[in-house]
Amino acid sequence: MALLLFSSILLFILQCSSAQPSPGYYLSSRFKPLPGFYHGYNTLWGPQHQTVSADQSSVAIWLDRSSGSGFKSNRPFRSGYFAASIKLQPGDTAGVITAFYLSNNQVHPGFHDEVDIEFLGTTPGRPYKLQTNVYVKGSGDGRVIGREMKFHLWFDPAADFHHYAILWNPTEIIFFVDDIPIRRYPRRSGDTFPLRPMWVYGTIWDASSWATDNGKHRADYRHQPFVARFTRFVVRGCSAYAPPGCRPVPSSPSGFGLSKQQLAAMAWAQRNYMVYDYCRDDQRDRSLTPECWA
Repeated sequence: MALLLFSSILLFILQCSSAQPSPGYYLSSRFKPLPGFYHGYNTLWGPQHQTVSADQSSVAIWLDRSSGSGFKSNRPFRSGYFAASIKLQPGDTAGVITAFYLSNNQVHPGFHDEVDIEFLGTTPGRPYKLQTNVYVKGSGDGRVIGREMKFHLWFDPAADFHHYAILWNPTEIIFFVDDIPIRRYPRRSGDTFPLRPMWVYGTIWDASSWATDNGKHRADYRHQPFVARFTRFVVRGCSAYAPPGCRPVPSSPSGFGLSKQQLAAMAWAQRNYMVYDYCRDDQRDRSLTPECWA
């Protein structure tokens, strides 16, 4: 009872922190959503655990004891802005991962790149964690070298749809939540930055071994199915087949980087809601993440 009360108080404090600032630049309003799901994506796996609305404006994917589900973009990209509005499952979702991400794992198995937005399932009364991650040239294969930053959110992501986005261009990766930049990962060198074409994915799956309190709480299939809903898909960028003159999507009014107002909004998000930063983890092998100390 005491733990549940503490968790409820923590969630209340998180939701009542200082008001969300304006980033001053709203990427989500600059691009129209895809005219239909199949204009940008196809089912990757678990078709029996996936439903596309009649007008193709939304898709639901779910996990039960038999399977999860996922979808994948029709084309690979070498840069772009990739976004979706997502609503998560409420209640006990321990062990369940809902993810929206870029990857080339199917082309480069054992040596792939990946840029993740992952929602780590949770137990009742405790807030979801949003985990961002960047893997480069196989750093997510075998000996895992993650570059995680984790956040609580200033809202309940299971109560309504919110807009989540990854902007990837040749000089930086920026993660957005409702147009608030929460993390910027700049290119320090080719060894620590993904440069090969990647596809866009959405998935839901069982990660009980690590997702919630390092595997302490596992998926409880008495609560199945675990459903994630996606809508307002935006896919805008340079495909792997685009001509060399294709210009990357600008991240700010000046083109690249973040404006002063965007930087202030990111500082607000990190100050109030960031709960883990791999660059501040003294237990990590610093030789594997040289971008932290450049």
